[in-house]
Order: sequence, then structure tokens, then C-alpha cells
Amino acid sequence: MQSTTAHWHSSVNMGSLNCSVRGCHNTWKKRRLAMEKTCFDHGRTRAECCGPPFNLHRIPSSDEGRRMWLKALNRKNPPKLPYVCSFHFVDGKPSVQHPNPEKWLGYDTPPPKKAQAPSASSASQETDMETAAMTKESTHRDASTQWENLHLNDHSYARDTAHATSHDQATQFPEQKLVHTELLCNDRECLAYTGLPLRAFEALAAELTPGCGSFPLHPKDQLLLTLMKLRLNLLQDDIAKRFRVSQALVSRIFSHWLEHMEVKLRGYMPWMGREAIQATMPQCFKDHFPRTTCIIDCSETPLQRAHNLHSRGESYSHYYGENTVKYLVAIAPCGLIMFISPAYGGRCSDKFISTHSGFLEYLRPGNEVMADRGFLIQDLLHERKVKLVMPAFTKRGLPLSEEDTTSTRRIANVRVHVERVIRRLKNYKILKHRVPINLTPKYSSILRVCACLCNLRGDIIQEDK
Repeated sequence: MQSTTAHWHSSVNMGSLNCSVRGCHNTWKKRRLAMEKTCFDHGRTRAECCGPPFNLHRIPSSDEGRRMWLKALNRKNPPKLPYVCSFHFVDGKPSVQHPNPEKWLGYDTPPPKKAQAPSASSASQETDMETAAMTKESTHRDASTQWENLHLNDHSYARDTAHATSHDQATQFPEQKLVHTELLCNDRECLAYTGLPLRAFEALAAELTPGCGSFPLHPKDQLLLTLMKLRLNLLQDDIAKRFRVSQALVSRIFSHWLEHMEVKLRGYMPWMGREAIQATMPQCFKDHFPRTTCIIDCSETPLQRAHNLHSRGESYSHYYGENTVKYLVAIAPCGLIMFISPAYGGRCSDKFISTHSGFLEYLRPGNEVMADRGFLIQDLLHERKVKLVMPAFTKRGLPLSEEDTTSTRRIANVRVHVERVIRRLKNYKILKHRVPINLTPKYSSILRVCACLCNLRGDIIQEDK
């Protein structure tokens, strides 16, 4: 079979090429702009290290191939030379098994052939049956579904006809309004709903859309739904009403996207090497603590009391006097979160979390770690030939020496940045509000995803400039 991958003619204006699928806005210009952007993982442009986010494939030259493509596009007035982007092919491009566009073609099913109109009585019976089915299903909805467990993609996604009888699709509108286009009109609104500027949201959507799952909701709306849960910690019923879907679907989308984002966003929380740390180190560190590798601190979030007494005891924090979830955060001098631990019970000490979270494995001889007085990990770091920098202790009630006072003040001046990072982290209210017991299995994933999203905002220390 003749290949139909992007085969360009000199007579074609490449800048004007766009996907011919109904509702898809992928263009050659968007592809070119994406390739010129810097890749976060490799520090080079995507053209130098990564493949394009999509390609535009030209309609086959054979009569049969052309006929099948036009049938799939299902457009009344198709362009003379249609192109279709990679997102609409099962294999990402025309293949022997799937030569035609099949995915997300902008309509539910091909238009049915003309048939005799049903009588009014039969139509009424069918409507009554559908209403009864939806009512029956909604009455069996269980409360256990409550959180128990670029701009490159702008598609109007079609529903899978194989699941046409499911409740999730029954609750969708034939022409569903896109929630992200209604809510995210500018940076202010985007920051309020997602914690990200609008451009960062668009870039994130472009990166995460492949593999987003076959849910009857536009991928950008799926991403927005997930970010709104993280940013605002809305009730599931509230989210379901905003997106006009069932509560069960909201729960499934959130669970799927949380796992998906945790995998795809790992590169946004790197452990920086010595050269990178030095190159991005702010002047306030260069002046007094030029060898600092990271600043660490622990934070806690209130936790719903468990019925099990053992679990309640494991999560009780004597510092806060209530049950909490506790985790360790390590940031680079520039303000980038380099490490966040899994979630632990509030009873765990800073030393226990430092030992068991894997944080120590990142440290190398000659590194310097800055911490507060409560981190009693000097022996652990000494074994690894790592220096611990912390404020001086008063001895037997005696005042600090002038040298210790100056050092303590300087440490406090730079350590304030880790507190600012944690405050930014807790702008995601799911990390600030009391944690339901049934959300604890997901909480470590939530921590990692929120940390990566914070890093997308940029270096926090640069905000002072």
C-alpha cells in the first residue's frame, strides 16, 4: 500500500495545512511551533531530541482509498486535498490493518439511511423506556463512588458506539458544550481553576492528551476536571453538575488521570545535578551558602479520624494534636521541588521519613542539606559524607554567640523559600483540606502530581525580582 504520511508538494502552502476532521484544529503551524519549543527533559528543542506531537497525512491517491477516507470524514463539502492528523488513526498513522481514520471523527455515528418514520405511540414508548432505565440506574448509585479509591488538540470527540447504552453516555448532550472554553478565558481564571497560567494549561493538555482514556468527555475537559479537583477540592457532585456527567464518571476520570499524570509528569520533578544547581542558584544562596544542594522540610495535612484505633494512633500528630498525613519536601535553591516523599502517618518522625522515603539515596558526598532544628538526621548524613546546615541551638539557656546569631539569621532568610514553596503546594486545596480516609490510598500520587504542577509555574525565588 502506498504510504500516505506527510508527503508535501512544493505547490502546497505548508502553513495553511490543517486537519480536515470535523472539530479538529490541528495545523501544520501548530506542529512547527511545538517542534521549536524547548523539551523539558532534554534541554533542547523538540526537533532536536523528540518526535513531533502529530503529523498530517494526505488522502490516498487510489480511488478506493480516497473513497474510504471521504466516507470516514463524512463532510458535505470536503476540501479538494484533505489531510488528517495522527490522532484519528488507530496506529497513529495509516497502517495496513487500519488505513483509514477511525478515531474521534467529530460525529457519533455515520448518518443513518432514510427509513420510515416511527409512529407517535412507538416513539413515546421508547422515550418512556429510556427514562425508566436512567431513573433506575440513578437510584442505585452508591455513595462509595465518592473519591474512593498546547493547544495542539482541540477535537470534538465522538462516543464509542459499542457503549451507547451506558449511563455515562446517556447523560451526555448530543452536542456537548466544552467546559474549558467557557471557564478558561484568561490567565486569572485559569489560575483560579487549575493553579496554572493559560499557556501552561494548553501545553499540558497537548502533552497529556495521548493516552487520556476513552471517556465520553473532551480530553481538555477531562484534564480540567482533574485539576479542579486538585486545585479547589470540590465535591464530586459539584464537579458532576459543572461538567454535566454522572458522579461515577467523575470518579473514574479523576482516578485515571491521576495515574496518567503521575507517569507523564515525572520529568517535571528532576533531581538536579551539581552544575544545574550552581547555574540556577540565586544570589542570596551564593553569598552565604554556595554549596547548598537542597532545603528540606516536612509538612502535614489534617486527616479524618479512622474508626480503627491502631490506624488512628499511627496518624496522630503530637505537634498538631490531631490526626494528620505527613510528607517530606526537598527543594533546590532556585525553588524547584526536586523530591516529595510518599504520604506517612503524622506519628512518623522527620528522621523516619527521611530514612524510609528514599530521599537519602539522592545525596552524594560533598552535598549540603539545609534543614530546621527539628531534623535530627546529622548521623544519617554524616555516614554519607553530607553536611547538614541548620540554625544553632541555645545551650543551657545561654544566649547565642554573635557568630551563631548571624548564621541563624542568614539560614532563616533563605529557608523561608521552602515555606513559600509549601504554601504554593497547598494552593492545591486537596493538600490543605482534611483528607477523607478513603482518599489516603491515592494521596502519595496526589502529592507527586501537585508537586510537578507547582514546578510548571516556574522558580518561586525569581518572583521577588
